Amino acid sequence: MKKLYGTGVALVTPFDESGNIDFASLKKVLVHTAKGVDYWVVMGTTGESVTCTKEEKKKVLSFIAGNNPKKLPILYGIGGNNTASVIEEIHQTDLRNVDALLSVSPYYNKPSQEGIFRHFSMVSDASPLPVILYNVPGRTASNLTADTILRLAQNKNIIGVKEASGNLEQCINIAKEKPDSFMLISGDDLLTLPMYAIGGVGVISVLANAYPVIFKKMKEFAFSGNYAKAQKELYQLVDLNGPMYEEGNPVGVKQLLYEMGVCSPHVRLPLVIASIKLKEKIKATMIK
Repeated sequence: MKKLYGTGVALVTPFDESGNIDFASLKKVLVHTAKGVDYWVVMGTTGESVTCTKEEKKKVLSFIAGNNPKKLPILYGIGGNNTASVIEEIHQTDLRNVDALLSVSPYYNKPSQEGIFRHFSMVSDASPLPVILYNVPGRTASNLTADTILRLAQNKNIIGVKEASGNLEQCINIAKEKPDSFMLISGDDLLTLPMYAIGGVGVISVLANAYPVIFKKMKEFAFSGNYAKAQKELYQLVDLNGPMYEEGNPVGVKQLLYEMGVCSPHVRLPLVIASIKLKEKIKATMIK
């Protein structure tokens, strides 16, 4: 699955003022991100999947597949805290244009590591496509430990992990012990370069919605071993990264995209558009 090396962008889902999906703006996002990313991640957290209906998700996936002249690979998000429901959604989704699934670790009910292992084992067995684990303790209230990830990595249909724990020691332990073909992917934009350095293969990024070419350059410099130049690309993002999450994701990046003329800043409740204070901070830290 080397086609999923490099930068995957966690695509936003643009809405109009009435809260409907704005497909014209979504096409602009696709054209903009295709300038630098290696694949698209559809219906993840940044895509506001939790406030999109099943029918809307299908329409978004179909639209993206139909507006993909560069034939970028598509990673599609199907996950949840009810194992049976996740499997049912996999069976009910047209996955013909999808290359792999991204599945978040079960949230809210805080299962044990054994419960998480069994959940992903069943999901991977039910999936006709390869599965990438998504570890994001800040959202799920439980950490998918290195031991559990390595245990799941023995499953041939589980091909990688998006690691957003922010724990580099955990990531190093995964990198040290994982099978060669198992992909370690950064789930934090600012940890992209450190993850490349320890053996990661890329990032699933929020800021790549706005700055795909920066991530393209960072990848190319890192893969060629020129970390000094890769650092310069990364450092451009430092001041902007924090504001992206101050009022919830994707509030920040949608405001940034609005300032860039790509799409509207509208989000769905319970999220609300950026406050005046956040808008000013984003304007002040934008990369010109």
